[in-house]
Amino acid sequence: MAYPDKLLADDERVVRHLHPHWLTVFWPIVAFLVLVGLGSFGAALIPEGSNQGVYRLVVVVLAVLLAVAFVVVPVLKWRTTHYVITSHRILYRVGILSRTGRDIGLSRITDVSYSQTLWDRIINSGKLTIETAGEGGSTIWSAIPDSDGVQQLLNHMVEEDADRRAQESAGYIGQYYRGETGPVPPQR
Repeated sequence: MAYPDKLLADDERVVRHLHPHWLTVFWPIVAFLVLVGLGSFGAALIPEGSNQGVYRLVVVVLAVLLAVAFVVVPVLKWRTTHYVITSHRILYRVGILSRTGRDIGLSRITDVSYSQTLWDRIINSGKLTIETAGEGGSTIWSAIPDSDGVQQLLNHMVEEDADRRAQESAGYIGQYYRGETGPVPPQR
């Protein structure tokens, strides 16, 4: 079972699954291209001699270490950062070797806002701030693609969740007054 499906309840569905904006990996890709170019150029500059192989190996090892630090790690951070909106909650997961996560029920969300710089508007990205009831404080999602659309979607999902809860509550009240003791079938 793929992520995030393994985290869902039986009646829960994924509405939107996001990673940070793709431009967050732009500079790591540029760094990769520069490292390949500089590594090739550096290996070609090494003069012939008995130690040529050793020096070229040093250049390759240095390029690989720099690639891991400046390319692989940022790309893996981007790939392992998940922003998931479901029919009942929002999930945030981040981490390569160790993971951090937060789940917020839609019923606890009190406000959703977004902000965009001029550059964010050009690339259709932004920062999303989610205010919740309780002591958790606000949650900030950065580099969200289509942040204004995600904000509108979250507001819609919060309203839809409130309507669903109200209908369930009304069903339980009606069941109580009818004298029924079994579970109320879902209304669709």
